Amino acid sequence: MGRAPEKSFEVTTPQQSQKRPLSVLQKAITKRAWVRLKNDIEYRGKMSNVDPYMNLILMDAEEYENGKLSANYGKVVIRGNNVLYVKIDDSI
Repeated sequence: MGRAPEKSFEVTTPQQSQKRPLSVLQKAITKRAWVRLKNDIEYRGKMSNVDPYMNLILMDAEEYENGKLSANYGKVVIRGNNVLYVKIDDSI
C-alpha cells in the first residue's frame, strides 16, 4: 500500500494577526485618549504614561458622568483594573 500524499498547511499564530494591548497603549503616549471605567465614568485627556498593569496617567484630564462634563483635572492616575476600555484618538 502506498502512502497518502502529504498536505501542506500554513499555520498562523494569533500574535501574527493581533496587536498586543500594552504595546498599542505605549505607542499612543502623548495622544489624546478616552478612558471608560467600569462604573460608567469617562475620562478624556492626553496620555502621559502607562505601565505593565495598564495603569494610566492622563494630563489635562476631563471627567464625564452620563456624557456631561463634571470636572477638570490637571493629572489623573487611573488604576488598570478599573478600566472598561481605552479609545485612542488617531487624528492627532
